[in-house]
Amino acid sequence: MGYSKDAECLRLGKVPADAGTLAEISVGLDSLEDFIALHYLENYIPFGGSKIKFITGRPGSGKTHLARRLRNRAEDMGYLCVSFSARDVWLHDFREVYLEIFRQCGFERLLSDCARQIIQELGYDPAAVGDGRNFMDYLTEQGEGDALSKGEIRAALRRCFTRNPLLDNCFAACCSLLTGAVLGHPVLEPSNRELLLAYLRGDKGVKLSQLRALGLSPSGITRYNARHLLRSLSELVRLSGRPGLLVTIDDMETLLDRAADSPRRYTKLRREDSYESIRQLIDDIDSMRHILFLLCFDRELMDNDSYGLKSYQALWLRIQNEVVSTRFNRFADIIDMDRYADEAYDEAALLNMSRRLSDALRRLGVDAAPLDAEAVRDVAERSRFGSLGLPYLINRAMLEGGTANV
Repeated sequence: MGYSKDAECLRLGKVPADAGTLAEISVGLDSLEDFIALHYLENYIPFGGSKIKFITGRPGSGKTHLARRLRNRAEDMGYLCVSFSARDVWLHDFREVYLEIFRQCGFERLLSDCARQIIQELGYDPAAVGDGRNFMDYLTEQGEGDALSKGEIRAALRRCFTRNPLLDNCFAACCSLLTGAVLGHPVLEPSNRELLLAYLRGDKGVKLSQLRALGLSPSGITRYNARHLLRSLSELVRLSGRPGLLVTIDDMETLLDRAADSPRRYTKLRREDSYESIRQLIDDIDSMRHILFLLCFDRELMDNDSYGLKSYQALWLRIQNEVVSTRFNRFADIIDMDRYADEAYDEAALLNMSRRLSDALRRLGVDAAPLDAEAVRDVAERSRFGSLGLPYLINRAMLEGGTANV
């Protein structure tokens, strides 16, 4: 029998893609989600703050579930959200991380939104410009396409980009030229437009000498300037009218994968370079603005003394104090989903979780029955000594007739 994508995800204990199904099965996370949304998404990031949150726990403990809920919440609040798996992007070179964020951000749409912000700043209604023409065309039709109007557009571009201290000089110049092309002034040839976009995408075929002909002083995108470019990108997100940028990187335990046939096999050097990139990101986060990172990984990455976070002292020294408390601390940079489960998942919550999962599975065509109180207590007790998280075990117990392999 064929199952829908969401049904197959639930059968395998994975997070469904549909936001409605995800909300339907969510139990116990509301308090934590509301806390992060209130203190970070509503009252910190939009006012210029930046933060890194580490989400850890055993497999199936709800890391991806929480991150996806926060992403859905952030999107509803107008954030630009980017997410990817460490299985798909190398982490040892921050250039690759930055370029993946850039690829997903919808850069040209951001520029169009910046153009609308400039039109409003100049006292016009962007809706009046309409589709199929640019702002300069509109001004010409209104009899206002004179040198004075062109000067005001150039001055607005300078205020927004080239005189913005939070933007890299070359990044700012590119944004100014490209946004000017959207507005209709200054005019940019299509070939030059494609050249600028290719450079910003990190295309290796772009010759820097071609960019110098446009008056730029470019340098290549490297692991050394990628964090500065990320700061520029997050500022562009703000200039477009959004409250901030949310970046979620999942499956970071891939750093421990040393299998010879793995597509993301991390040697000792690559792994240490990855840890160094995270350390530098932690050190630089206060110089960034309007950006929230959610880094998700199985707790093996934290517990493995030989290859995990503890093996790189420069990084471990920056985060070790976040894991010594005996109580769950919502303000801590490390969100331990196993510790949170001890406080949030009492018997009533687990019974409710079982019922919601059962309803969702049956709606999606999967045969499942909710657990009774005795089965819930049995699964919860055995989960204390197992290697898998409690939400996953509840799901498996339902599908396997009240048993769970712990």
